[in-house]
Amino acid sequence: MGVARDSLRHLGKWGKTRLRIGASTTACHYILPSVIKDYKKNYPEALITIEPGDTPRTVQLLNENAIDLALTLRPHQEDQFQFLPLFWDELSFIVSSQHAWALQNHVNRGEIPHQNYILYDKSSYTFRLIERYFKDEDVVLNTRMELGSMEAIKELVKLNLGISILATWIAEEDLADRSLVSFSLGKRKLRRQWGILVLKGRRLGLPEETFIALCRKGTEKFARTIKDSEPVDPPSNPVLWTAT
Repeated sequence: MGVARDSLRHLGKWGKTRLRIGASTTACHYILPSVIKDYKKNYPEALITIEPGDTPRTVQLLNENAIDLALTLRPHQEDQFQFLPLFWDELSFIVSSQHAWALQNHVNRGEIPHQNYILYDKSSYTFRLIERYFKDEDVVLNTRMELGSMEAIKELVKLNLGISILATWIAEEDLADRSLVSFSLGKRKLRRQWGILVLKGRRLGLPEETFIALCRKGTEKFARTIKDSEPVDPPSNPVLWTAT
């Protein structure tokens, strides 16, 4: 009855709508500000609530009907959801400009397991992707710090207190001014797919469709095109330690 009363209260009032978004902290920082700014131009009186959380958390919130849409990474299990893809990205080594790899402009592959890693929160989907990637290589990373803030990770890496594994679009400005330097993980790529997650069968209204369209527009600059010939999922026994 509470939901019904809320819906009736907004019925017929143009621009007065409610939008409940779940998004990772990364998306909250780098994607949502420009999207929300443009959304407010279309719906200036809209009530927007944002629940920060990584993929497992946003999936839970969707199941509980606590949010309408989730801006997140594609989950492993999505039987009860519809995933609307936005873009692919690729994770890379990110190091300080004072790091030996940056000074040599070369990754010493034998040193990879022994570096001090500053990685995103252990409970996150991204951490598990990284862990699985290196587990396939029989490599255990020397993780020294786990943080829930990409900005904090970048600042610590700049101080040369360790290295990280991030998507380059997160460090775009830092890479441009050479305070940070990126290197490929190897021949095999570690890619993620971002998108909008909704419950299957949920009918999207114009406000939600508008938000999705603005997310597509706002993330075009992050997109990396995956060719049909490129594998999306990592093979079971790939070769990582090829010198480049």
